[in-house]
Amino acid sequence: MANNNNDLSRMFRMPGMEALAAAQRRNMEALAEANRMALEGAQAVAKRHMEMVQQSIGDMTDAMRKIGEGESPQAQGQRQTEMMRTAYERAVANMQELADLIQKSSGEALGLLNKRFAAAMEEAKSLVPPTK
Repeated sequence: MANNNNDLSRMFRMPGMEALAAAQRRNMEALAEANRMALEGAQAVAKRHMEMVQQSIGDMTDAMRKIGEGESPQAQGQRQTEMMRTAYERAVANMQELADLIQKSSGEALGLLNKRFAAAMEEAKSLVPPTK
């Protein structure tokens, strides 16, 4: 068993093994950072979505309160049409905002991984001796 440990420690002292281990460590660090960025992005999306839901509930509560205000049927119809238009426009804007948040956070995480991949390829090239 002691012989196997010596062989293993000798292998890690071989030229290039330390560089390879360091590169793998940087790969793992980049992956962890990308995961952290993705998680923060997901949390931001969830938080903003909750804010949007709360705003919608408040708007709906206001709309329900105004239903009983003695307006003529024509005025109620116009107000309801305006409320529906406003609600639709807000829903579209909210969906676009959420999509932008998701795209931004995933783009940042993917950018980090792409940068690390390019660096890893350069590191790999430096570990391989040039051919004659």
